[in-house]
Amino acid sequence: MNAIKRLFIKLGNINRQWIFFIVGLSVLIPLIYPINIPIQTSVHSQTVYEALKDLDEGSRILLSFEYGPSTKPEIHPMAIGLLRLLFDKKHKIYGMALWPDGLFMSQEAFKQVADNELNLSYGNDYVNLGFKPGNEAVVKGVASDIRQLFSKDTKGNKLESLPIMDGINNIKDFDFVFSLSAGFPGSKEWLQFATDPHQIPMSTGCTSIQVTEVLPYVESGQIKGILAGMPGAAEFEKLIGIPGTATGLMAAQSFAHVAIIIFIILGNITYYLKRKKGQKYS
Repeated sequence: MNAIKRLFIKLGNINRQWIFFIVGLSVLIPLIYPINIPIQTSVHSQTVYEALKDLDEGSRILLSFEYGPSTKPEIHPMAIGLLRLLFDKKHKIYGMALWPDGLFMSQEAFKQVADNELNLSYGNDYVNLGFKPGNEAVVKGVASDIRQLFSKDTKGNKLESLPIMDGINNIKDFDFVFSLSAGFPGSKEWLQFATDPHQIPMSTGCTSIQVTEVLPYVESGQIKGILAGMPGAAEFEKLIGIPGTATGLMAAQSFAHVAIIIFIILGNITYYLKRKKGQKYS
């Protein structure tokens, strides 16, 4: 028994550099060698997946990028997962950005999936309209006359020269809207000024902190499900059957939490044993 106590005391007094090293490894290893941890799919993520899966092949999807580098770890994996699913179903994707940084996020996502993974045809399979300043005014512009708002795409092509833009004039010409949102302007503005007034189905993926703002619209049925932060992104990766960045990040987060909890438990046991013996805890 004394040997066990001495072992716990020794473990509880482990040098803090070793603690940092072990916690660092618990984060690094799942990122380098992805580990498929059990992921329970929420009803909201399932609703998003079902809504997109039920769309007719070749549907026209407006995908709006409203996030930047600071929220990229949470939302960008959603963008990648969405593009993989939508392109697999032969849908036409129309990208745009309400945030300046969203332009770069959209370009990165399209390059990874449409160009590098699938080698799709720009102007036929997808188009990136880019960023326009104006917040709600931009959403209203898309709702009323998208060609007046955007005359060219991000590559400098006139919209009338792109086959994918045939028949696209306003929000009524889209079959679905998806908002990748980290704040204002974002999901709520799309709902209030475009999709709800014109009865266009929409869904959203947002940061964990924004979920409570959007959830009432999800519960009312105005927004079809929600991908909530990094867990939502990992759940969506599970649903489409392609583990990605979010799955790896969730594994790293989980293993780091386990390591920290173990060290907390060991520290408390050591404190209790040394206090019982009347020793000074250090």
